[in-house]
Amino acid sequence: MSCGDPHETDCSEVLDHLYEFLDREMPDSDCTKFESHFEECSPCLEKYGLEQAVKKLVKRCCGHDDVPADLRAKVMGRIDLIRSGQTVPDEDVTVTAEAPRGD
Repeated sequence: MSCGDPHETDCSEVLDHLYEFLDREMPDSDCTKFESHFEECSPCLEKYGLEQAVKKLVKRCCGHDDVPADLRAKVMGRIDLIRSGQTVPDEDVTVTAEAPRGD
């Protein structure tokens, strides 16, 4: 996606790092570059607005469930392994849900 105009920060870079921007997981200087880009590029601004709305909707609809501590620990452990470049077997992420009882 691009508006066809040249920008200091390329559209592909902005879209590749959009979630980092949304989650404020990038340095302030990069956030400033992205904000400047959005001011001059309506297609990227539109994509940003859409992703921001989806993120808010997910938070509103799914943000109230408590996550079991053991599941959280497993997920965080897997994230740490992936970030360190290690391969993790598929069975480490399989979560089985208990079937509801017919009391």
